[in-house]
Amino acid sequence: MLTRLAYRINATLDRYLPEQRLFLKSDTATRFIRLRPATQAIALAGGGLLVAWTFIATSILLMDSISAGSDRDQSLRQQALFEERLTTLSNDRDRRAEEAVNAQDRFNLALAEVSDMQARLLASEDRRKELETGIDVIQNTLRRTIKERDEARAAADKARTALASAGGTHTEAGRARDALATLDIMAGALGNTAKERDEMARVAEAARDETAAITRSKEELELRNDAIFARLEEAVTVSMGPLDKMFRAAGMSPDDLLKQVKRGYSGQGGPLMPFVSTKGTTLSPDEQRANAILQGLDRMNLYRLAAVKSPFANPIPSGNYRFTSGFGYRRDPKGAGTRMHAGLDFAGSYGTAIRATADGVVVHAGWSNGYGRMVKIRHDFGLETLYGHMSQIRVSVGQRVSRGDRIGDMGNSGRSTGTHLHYEVHVGGRPVNPMTFIKAASDVF
Repeated sequence: MLTRLAYRINATLDRYLPEQRLFLKSDTATRFIRLRPATQAIALAGGGLLVAWTFIATSILLMDSISAGSDRDQSLRQQALFEERLTTLSNDRDRRAEEAVNAQDRFNLALAEVSDMQARLLASEDRRKELETGIDVIQNTLRRTIKERDEARAAADKARTALASAGGTHTEAGRARDALATLDIMAGALGNTAKERDEMARVAEAARDETAAITRSKEELELRNDAIFARLEEAVTVSMGPLDKMFRAAGMSPDDLLKQVKRGYSGQGGPLMPFVSTKGTTLSPDEQRANAILQGLDRMNLYRLAAVKSPFANPIPSGNYRFTSGFGYRRDPKGAGTRMHAGLDFAGSYGTAIRATADGVVVHAGWSNGYGRMVKIRHDFGLETLYGHMSQIRVSVGQRVSRGDRIGDMGNSGRSTGTHLHYEVHVGGRPVNPMTFIKAASDVF
C-alpha cells in the first residue's frame, strides 16, 4: 500500500521534477545516486523553509535594531531640545526679572523726581499767590494815595484862589508852601510804589514761566512712566499666561493653589508688599498701576513656589525609554470587559534609574499587590505620585525626598509583562493623566 502511494506521488511529481541521477566516479568504479521526484520536492521544501526562516529572522532583527536606534535618537533629540528650551526660558525669565527690577528702580527715581517737581511747583504757586496778594495791596495803596493826592491838589488850588482874592497873609502862604512840599513827598512815594509794582509784576511773570516749565517736565515724566508701566504690564501678562495654563491643564485650580501657597509659605522671596498703602487714602492712577504690577509679580513668585513643589517633571529624565501604555480605559487581556489603567508605562532597560518628580515624603516603600515593588510619595497641595514594578527600592517610609532624587530602579515585579515603570499622579486622591504634568512642564520650562 505504501509502495503504491509512493509510486503515485513520484509519478505525479515527475511532471515537474524529473528523476535525476548524481554520478560519482572514482579510479576503480563509477557509482550514482538516484534522486527521485519526492526526494527533490522534500529537499526544495526544506531549503525554501530555511531561506524563509533566515529572511524573517533577519528582518525582525533589523527592525528591532532600527526601532531601538530611532527611539534612542529621538529621545536624545527631545532631551536636547528640552534642555535648550529650558535654558532659553530660564534666561528669558532672568532677563524679565532684571528688567522688572531696573524698571522698578527707574520708577522709584521718577516718582522721587515727580515729588520734587510737585514740591517746587507748590512752592512756586505759593510765591505767585503771595506776589499777586502784594500787588493787590500795592495797587489799593496806590489808588488811595492818588485819591488823597488829587484831594490835596484840589484843596491847594482852593487855598491859592482864596489867597489871591484876599491878598493873602504870611501865615496862609506858609501853609500853602507846606501843602505843596507834602504833595511833592507823596508824589515821590507814589513813584517808588509804581516801581515796586512793576518789579512785582516781572517776578510774577517769571514765576508763571517757571510753573509752565515744571508742568511740561511733569507731563514728559508722566509719559515716560506710562511707557515703563506698559512694558512691565506686558512682561507680567506674557509670563503669567503659560503658568496659569500649565496648572489648569494639570487639573489644578490656580486660585486655590495660590491660597495654599500663601498659607504655608515661609522663607525669603515671598509675597511683595504694596508699593503704596491702600488704607485710608485715594491712590492715583500711577500708584494703582504700580500696585497691580507688584501683585502680578507676587502671583508669579507664588506660581514658582507651587511649581517647585508639584510633580512637573519626568520620572525618567535620562530619556532612555519609550511609552508602551497610556492613561485611560483599556481591554483586560486576562479577562472580559475593560479596566482602568490609572497611569503611564515607561519601558526601558532593567535597572534604569527612577527619579522623584517633586519634593515630598515617602508614605509607602515595599511590596503591593499588582504593583510589585512600589513607592508612593506624598507632596503638597493634595498631590501624590506612585512608582510601580521596581526591581529595587532605594528609599524608606517617612524619608523626605527632593525632585530628582533616585528612589528606585526599573524592573518587572508584580503584575507585569516586561521591564517597565508604572507611574501615577493623584490629585485629591483621584488619579489623573500624568502626561498633562509632563507635557505642561515641557511646554513651560
